[in-house]
Amino acid sequence: MRGTTAPGRLRRRLTWLTVVLAVLPVTAVLLRGRLPLEAAAPLSWVGYSWLGISLYAFLALLALEPVRAVGSLLLRRRAHRAVPAPPAPAPGLPAGDLASRRSFLSRGLAVTAGAIALGTAGTGAWFANSAPVVRRVPIALPRLDPALDGLRIVTFSDAHLSATYGGRRFERLVEMVNAQRPDVVAIVGDLVDGDVDELREDVAPLADLVSEQGVFFVTGNHEYFTDTRAWLRHLPTLGIEVLRNERVPIARGGASFDLAGIDDRTAAASGLPGHGADLDAALDGRDDATPVVLLAHQPWMVDQAARAGVDLQLSGHTHGGQLWPFDYAVRLDQPAVEGLSRHGDTQLYVTAGAGYWGPPMRIGARPEVTVVELRAPGS
Repeated sequence: MRGTTAPGRLRRRLTWLTVVLAVLPVTAVLLRGRLPLEAAAPLSWVGYSWLGISLYAFLALLALEPVRAVGSLLLRRRAHRAVPAPPAPAPGLPAGDLASRRSFLSRGLAVTAGAIALGTAGTGAWFANSAPVVRRVPIALPRLDPALDGLRIVTFSDAHLSATYGGRRFERLVEMVNAQRPDVVAIVGDLVDGDVDELREDVAPLADLVSEQGVFFVTGNHEYFTDTRAWLRHLPTLGIEVLRNERVPIARGGASFDLAGIDDRTAAASGLPGHGADLDAALDGRDDATPVVLLAHQPWMVDQAARAGVDLQLSGHTHGGQLWPFDYAVRLDQPAVEGLSRHGDTQLYVTAGAGYWGPPMRIGARPEVTVVELRAPGS
């Protein structure tokens, strides 16, 4: 700001505006649950949108810094070059001394960075609020009985129902899931960012999910930022079965596989008695010849799943990075950011999530509904 505005009232006002906007995201987090949803929504929209714009303004300025440095160097060399008479101003540059030309350069690059930031954030907001893409992923399980070949598990995660996401967008998500004619629906955590009383109407469309074998849910880390027990009581009233370190058989044509689900990795630290990821409990007493599909919010659990002989793990949590280049940071904590990968004899599919958290935008990671088609050997 010092390089693009002169001292005075304008600079002071811009400085205060920047400070206020920077404080808004923190305020939105601190007041979550204390404000009615209709009051929290504009605060969250403005604060989190500014956070996303600031990120890409910073990245744009960082990328343009070499241009500014080279331009300043050329201007200094020109100013100090000995000539018989002052040279005529170059086309596009204002007349004046070195300081004014450097200010012109800085302002031009600042405007460019702002345009890039607003364009990127606007594109990200459009993607985040548009219909999710449907990804069809055939996954072969060596132990799967041919009678189960083609069984469809429609999975999504990270809806993050909140002051900025819900309503018609979530209804559309449920309609898209139903349109895939699922045999099983698997919701792998981070469904909500608020309490039941706040989000009762937003979550209601879940009751419209239609599935041959049922709708199943496992907790994510964000379920433990709310009244967890209230949600675990409310979801079954919508026809959703919560899997907490347990498994259920999914059968067709005389064959079956085990669908297991565990609490989130962070559940044990929540302080809630009896909560915590316990894969041993989920798989205790199972038939080793029966395939296992595990629902675990965080991909991080796949190492344990591989040691336990799980055939396939379905996860979310990463949002596919949500805002490039955060996908590189996600790799520091998680074994995969999105898509299908293999870890020993265990396959892992990480869905990119249906909603967003924080800035209401997505860059490099479209919202997603995934149709996992189980395939038997030789099919």
